[in-house]
Amino acid sequence: MQNFNNHARYYPLHHFIITPLTLVYLIWTIVNLAAAFSNGTSLMTASYHLLGAVILVLLPLLARIYALKNQDRLIRLEMRQRYFELTGKSFSEMERKLRLSQIIALRFAGNEELVPLMEKASKEKLKSKFIKESISNWQVDKYRV
Repeated sequence: MQNFNNHARYYPLHHFIITPLTLVYLIWTIVNLAAAFSNGTSLMTASYHLLGAVILVLLPLLARIYALKNQDRLIRLEMRQRYFELTGKSFSEMERKLRLSQIIALRFAGNEELVPLMEKASKEKLKSKFIKESISNWQVDKYRV
């Protein structure tokens, strides 16, 4: 069962293989560039490798950022729909009062506690961690990025 203590999600291929390997390659190319400066050989080749390593480090980071931004948009859309279904009102006024991190945290709340917790979060400016800890009926989300 998903809850506050186990809701964080890692994608092993991204977090433990691709990103670390690209960082290792970047460090290796920096060491090779430093060696090329010190002994004066193949500076151009070492520079090309460094450029390639920087590009390779940026690719998985950008892919992750794009996926998270898309997920944030979907969460806002989901919360607009849920709020309307529960209250019959537009979410736009409440959305202006809440930070995105609060909205993301609130999406884990079950329907019966969502609206009261949302109002408390907007009035008391609760941090997302406190919001998640306050949820008693955790809504499972196994499809997060």
